[in-house]
Amino acid sequence: MDTLTHTSEVRERIDAWRRAGERIAFVPTMGNLHAGHSSLVEAARARANRVVVSIFVNPLQFGPNEDFAAYPRTPEEDRRLLESLGVDLLFAPLAEEVYPRGMESTARVHVPGLEDILCGAFRPGHFMGVATVVVKLLNLVQPDVAVFGEKDYQQLMIIRRAVEDLCMPIQIVGVPTMREADGLAMSSRNRYLTSEQRAVAPRIFEALDAARREIEAGARDYERIEREGLERLRSAGFRPDYFEIRDANTLDRPGEQSRDLVVLAAARIGRARLIDNVRARRS
Repeated sequence: MDTLTHTSEVRERIDAWRRAGERIAFVPTMGNLHAGHSSLVEAARARANRVVVSIFVNPLQFGPNEDFAAYPRTPEEDRRLLESLGVDLLFAPLAEEVYPRGMESTARVHVPGLEDILCGAFRPGHFMGVATVVVKLLNLVQPDVAVFGEKDYQQLMIIRRAVEDLCMPIQIVGVPTMREADGLAMSSRNRYLTSEQRAVAPRIFEALDAARREIEAGARDYERIEREGLERLRSAGFRPDYFEIRDANTLDRPGEQSRDLVVLAAARIGRARLIDNVRARRS
């Protein structure tokens, strides 16, 4: 596996693969890789001849009081894992490669209707930063397919919308959330948890799954289910941002015709802000 830092080198390598008729899959990450990322690489490998992974902790998606400086970075461990998974190319650009004019002067990608709800309401500008960097990376790598985890369901929806609206010929694939044995969604930010907080953290999934079971059993009072979900989290010691039921295809509030739903939550415990979701099928 080669590691490249310059966009010109990456484009040269990709062009050579294209001339050879090879299909290319791309997995953008912020590093600090775990088994969830491994599942993304495996999904990419199943869909292409070549797999490119990027590691870039994107400053544009962090707010002024968020954890950009403290975000866990483990470059050597990440490289060893990617090599063991048979990744063909690691793209690890510096910020000046991604934002050659600086972040303040760069063109930005907005996705109206999706970027300011749910997590976007609590992290202003976050999804603009995500959409901007992902579109830039997709343009640099120009893959046939790009793979993302479903743990950040809103992010996945935003990327799909951006790619569709900007007429980018790239297939976006979502991969189901990888979980620990006790149900906690795998996340780089789980490293922030103390042992006591780690013992409590799976209660997010428990609350989401309880809501799913109610919906699939026929409950339709979504506001009550949401209130009870928030109370479950507060009682467990979380500081929840939201616990909401949305249409899985649009992220709108569910209407009478909505059948595929998603229950989403974000909550803080200690230093960690954890997000998770489960899908629910309404009969």
